[in-house]
Amino acid sequence: MSERSERPVGAVDLSTAPEITPGHNLLAGKVAVVTAAAGTGIGSATARRLLSEGADVVVSDWHERRLGETAEALHTEFPDRRIASVPCDVSSTQQVNQLITESVAALGRIDIMVNNAGLGGETPVVDMTDEQWDKVIDITLNGTFRATRAVLEYFREAGHGGVIVNNASVLGWRAQHGQAHYAAAKAGVMALTRCSAVEAAEYGVRINAVAPSIARHAFLDKVTSGDLLDRLAAGEAFGRAAEPWEVAATIAMLASDYTTYLTGEVVSISSQRA
Repeated sequence: MSERSERPVGAVDLSTAPEITPGHNLLAGKVAVVTAAAGTGIGSATARRLLSEGADVVVSDWHERRLGETAEALHTEFPDRRIASVPCDVSSTQQVNQLITESVAALGRIDIMVNNAGLGGETPVVDMTDEQWDKVIDITLNGTFRATRAVLEYFREAGHGGVIVNNASVLGWRAQHGQAHYAAAKAGVMALTRCSAVEAAEYGVRINAVAPSIARHAFLDKVTSGDLLDRLAAGEAFGRAAEPWEVAATIAMLASDYTTYLTGEVVSISSQRA
């Protein structure tokens, strides 16, 4: 019998994902922007979580059809919240700057920026092309930089403070076969988080990041080997991957006034040490 199966009578079964916890109005009156929010992953889960906590939300994504479908679904689920959608490819400085401008025009201000956009892949270094390396670095790291720069400029001029939460990964700390480009990009996001947080403090802005180990959803299953995802999930202490909403809940906490003295930190969302 495995250690995981030797559970005391009456103990909680952590190998089964819990029900989504209800919102507690942590972000009432706030306006948040979430990049890469279309589809079934962490971005859409984050938008949903922020709405459930009382925020109004701008969802953004490069894929306009999926973005429209996501915005429509959120409108149906949260009819009392203000929701706007702005297409944006984070590889374009112009589009990122326009995202900030259009978000303020739509909802009046920005209080929270969630930089979720990222791109992965699985290629050994010896077989990796310049194009594969450059694309992952540009979307995952440079895109986070572009959005951070744009919203920091807005926060500085607006003068009301704000919060930025970046989506990193435990691969910024941990080695994994075929993930050199993604790991390098996410390690860069961690360093960007720390350095920009020091600079942003004078504007009353906090910047932190989350580092999930594995959050499984339909799109990830589509683009990644199921056998690999099963092995990674089995290696977690709970024997399962995180649900996207579990990552989103930590992002909401970092965006809230429960973490007013926390900045420049990377919070590992993992059931094991990174």
